Amino acid sequence: MKIAVVILNWNGTKLLEQFLPSIVKYTPEANIYLADNASTDDSIAFVKTNFPTVRIIRNESNLGFAQGYNDALKSVDAEIFALVNSDVEVTENWLQSIIVTFENEPNTAIIQPKILDYKRKEFFEYAGAAGGFMDKYGYMFCRGRIFETLEKDNGQYDDNCKIFWASGACFFIRSSIFDELKGFDADFFAHQEEIDLCWRAFNKGHEIKFNSQSIVYHVGGATLQLGNPKKTFLNFRNSLLMLVKNLPKKQLIPIIFTRLILDGIAGIKFLFQGEFKYVLAILKAHFAFYAHFYKHYKKRGVFQSKKYYNTKSIVYLYFIKGIYIFNNNFDSK
Repeated sequence: MKIAVVILNWNGTKLLEQFLPSIVKYTPEANIYLADNASTDDSIAFVKTNFPTVRIIRNESNLGFAQGYNDALKSVDAEIFALVNSDVEVTENWLQSIIVTFENEPNTAIIQPKILDYKRKEFFEYAGAAGGFMDKYGYMFCRGRIFETLEKDNGQYDDNCKIFWASGACFFIRSSIFDELKGFDADFFAHQEEIDLCWRAFNKGHEIKFNSQSIVYHVGGATLQLGNPKKTFLNFRNSLLMLVKNLPKKQLIPIIFTRLILDGIAGIKFLFQGEFKYVLAILKAHFAFYAHFYKHYKKRGVFQSKKYYNTKSIVYLYFIKGIYIFNNNFDSK
């Protein structure tokens, strides 16, 4: 199959110096593209000088993850898009099992590899781990990562199972499906746009898979640090907007109302911890959500599946029941 590896970049020379060599070395099957979001550093010059086989796509401005990829992929001719963060190290033969799965499973639209922590390579990494799931209220978690608990990789998730969402850190999608879904929602800018895309694919009957034979290592937080208030704002806002777009209609108002309350509790927790910048970020996220509610409501598809969640409340299981490890029987709890 014709596959293209596309790396979105913004002022990432140091990351490219560190991680692009592994991609070039272990990706003979694909064309490699650098999609540059109007960097002001020497990223493009560095790649042209040191990796002349890498093709350059220049976006006119910093369009974020969502619109940055939407625009760049218009210039890429391939059956499969492999969207790879600039802080990802790939391993030998990382594409082989992915290609085989796409060739043999026509209903599989999106695939995520096993994502391990670059700094602690025996552990799963926060952004994706062994595949993503969601609870009834839209809280995301992964096999191998629930909230701040990260599991050691002991082969416990070495399978090729169906998942609900795939991490944007290393995200494989059929170009035909990407076009069918009209790409990422550019209004998200960054964070959770890949989950929204997966949910829309799920509502259309497409399958999302985890592939344990493909292994990559992710730094995480290299573009926008975990403790950055802007990241907090984007995560809270985008999570709510995603619910508006994808929840079954009968559950829309009660679930969003519950989420707003739970967000408020999170804000109170930050307040008592003296983390006022995060309280402000949550407040800004809620006001932005109210302002954009109707716009995103109009984006709803024809059908929304009722079977989108793996368990009723991961918050309850984790913080009340003390269950910190993924369980395949979550849905019965």
